[in-house]
Amino acid sequence: MEVWHCWVIVGIALFIAEILIPGFLVACFGMGCLASAVLAALDLGAKWQLLGFSVATLVVYFAIRPLFLKHIYKKSSPVRTNVDALVGCVGVVTVAIDPDDHSGRVKVRGEDWRGVSADGVAIEPGRKVEVLRVDGTKLLVKPVPKTSEEE
Repeated sequence: MEVWHCWVIVGIALFIAEILIPGFLVACFGMGCLASAVLAALDLGAKWQLLGFSVATLVVYFAIRPLFLKHIYKKSSPVRTNVDALVGCVGVVTVAIDPDDHSGRVKVRGEDWRGVSADGVAIEPGRKVEVLRVDGTKLLVKPVPKTSEEE
């Protein structure tokens, strides 16, 4: 087996490893191996092969990898789940929120939560509120301004 065969085999093994280790990092080394295989096939010495491996790996890592990652791993807006999805939702006060009694209930998305006023003001039942934050089993809420239809 010739030297360039070894470079190709190692390069293919690195490309297969890239499947298991995403991030296009291991593939950069695979590209360096393929460049060294070309140099070995041209009967250049080990010094030139290692230099070719290093240069090709660095070029791919700094020039091609950022472009690849930009298009393959596009940043999408994170999907809020669980209690994080409640922030910004509008609910209805079912039991009056009284900051003095530390009482009050809010129904949001069909679930009943303990409600706490963010402003420290009382909120009457039936009033729409917006969820500002979830703190354990409490929702920190503020009243939604009334529209002309509600008044």
